[in-house]
Amino acid sequence: MQQDFDVVVLGAGPAGSAAAMTARRLGLGTALIDRATFPRDKLCGGGVTGRAARQLREIFGKEIDAGLFLTSRRVRFTAAGRLLGHVDPAPALHLTMRRTFDDTLQRAAVAAGAEPVLPTRVTAIDAAARELRLACGRRLRYGVLIGADGVNSQVARTLFGRAFNPETIAFALEVEAPATADDTVEIDLDAAPWGYGWAFPKPDSLTLGVGGIHRANPRLKANLAAYLDRHGAGAEAPGCKGQFLPAGDFRSRPGRASVLLAGDAAGLVDPMTGEGIGHAMLSGALAARAAARALGEGAADAALGHYRTALAPLHAELRMARTLQRVLFGPLTHDMMLRIVAARPSMGKTAFAINIAEHMAATNNEPVAVFSLEMSRQQLAQR
Repeated sequence: MQQDFDVVVLGAGPAGSAAAMTARRLGLGTALIDRATFPRDKLCGGGVTGRAARQLREIFGKEIDAGLFLTSRRVRFTAAGRLLGHVDPAPALHLTMRRTFDDTLQRAAVAAGAEPVLPTRVTAIDAAARELRLACGRRLRYGVLIGADGVNSQVARTLFGRAFNPETIAFALEVEAPATADDTVEIDLDAAPWGYGWAFPKPDSLTLGVGGIHRANPRLKANLAAYLDRHGAGAEAPGCKGQFLPAGDFRSRPGRASVLLAGDAAGLVDPMTGEGIGHAMLSGALAARAAARALGEGAADAALGHYRTALAPLHAELRMARTLQRVLFGPLTHDMMLRIVAARPSMGKTAFAINIAEHMAATNNEPVAVFSLEMSRQQLAQR
């Protein structure tokens, strides 16, 4: 059976659901495909910043609520368990479980009129014919295809031969431990080389994890075990989850002609903070708008050009964040940066852009990393 759609979205996480939701609001016939049955588990710290909360409201019409999020205004910075400092109050960080969060978003997209095609597996992507073949025997033709299928993106492999660069990719390990009464977010800046550890309180659990550049972390499991021990969770922690993560090495050309990549598939994860949810929702919405414009012009192949223009501010921000990543985590400056954070904990808040929403609003969406980098330079000069 063959069906025709204006837009086909592969992947029903935050990027894909945002793309499908936006496409439907723009009046486009939309299919939303995923290989999983929702709800499904997903490795992620689950941090929703002020910017991501704004995307949630603008794209999905949803506000932060206590049933889905734990909101924290306290941040603790450590280094291999050594306290560097606190920020209290900090700008709000809303913490959620991706299993529930993603299910909420894909349900909203379906309620808006996207046709759900899940669970199913895509057996072939024919970009020339603008057609996807599914394991169930269906064929879906599209005007624009949006690949929002994660770091191991099948769409990216089809276009470029591989989903990511193994030399720059990051890797994370994570467990869910019993919830505690402490709602403080912890960032351990020395838990792993070229990375960090995190303790994120959730409504019903405590997410503990470590992550960093994959090639620099052959002992990541040992680093996770040490981090769990520091939190008294070593013996009690349930099964560990692992996942490759983009680390700011985004695709400057996120697609080809009428095929676009969004979210993790496009490498849109902040290398400093690991923030990806807000970038995923934003890029999904921008991809759908680019698709609508191109289809409205009768030139589907123009979609990538429109999309790249829309993504330019985010790409600029990620480039600056990569520079700041080298300053904070690079071996020549790492110890100095830890001393700076210990002397002025608010510097850690700035570097990790927890207050990203405020800066984005104040600078009319100019890259927040520019501000963070200048703060780092000033602090380095003072030392």
